[in-house]
Amino acid sequence: MKRIQIICGHYGSGKSEYAVNLALALSEIRDKVYLADMDIVNPYFRSYEREDILKEKGIKVITTSCGGVADIPALNPEVNTIFQDSSITGVIDVGGDPIGARVLARFAPMIKSEEVEVILVVNANRPETKTLEQVLAYKEAIEREAKQQITCLVNNTHLCGETDKEQILKGAELVKEVAEATGLTIKHHVVLKELLEEVELEDCFPIAIYMKKPWENI
Repeated sequence: MKRIQIICGHYGSGKSEYAVNLALALSEIRDKVYLADMDIVNPYFRSYEREDILKEKGIKVITTSCGGVADIPALNPEVNTIFQDSSITGVIDVGGDPIGARVLARFAPMIKSEEVEVILVVNANRPETKTLEQVLAYKEAIEREAKQQITCLVNNTHLCGETDKEQILKGAELVKEVAEATGLTIKHHVVLKELLEEVELEDCFPIAIYMKKPWENI
């Protein structure tokens, strides 16, 4: 696994949930893990909301918020540290859609291909990414705005609390089509821990649900 994992995906793809779980998994095998929330567009499902759990595992959390009170639509300069300090293992949660991925462009001079994976998280249940053609178009838009090439794919097909084996396998088929069309590798099939024994796929990544829905924060 490369030192820096940059996670892109459509709104509702579950990229922030994946980012939190990936950072927690990395903290078990790496000494210095940072999670940067670079979403300056979408106010929902923000990975920094699980800062309490992340800090318990020794993970440094970089946010765009001011004292945890109000979101500021600007990047925290601490993000630069992830690219500059080779001792850090970084997970970067980028804002959804091409407009959210645009923030990556400013880091292009610092991004070294041998250190970075740029991951596209795909949820086959999202109306905008449910076909091969839609995912390919979405991938190209992300790459154009971010000035970075997607390097691998993650299947995170879900229906929130209604997710079952069939949904995950449906997403696996779509992501396989994308991989065959692009030559990209499939990094993970994201699977709820309670469904892991039912899903017979290689490269399964078991997760727990940490992110709250917006109405659960009221």
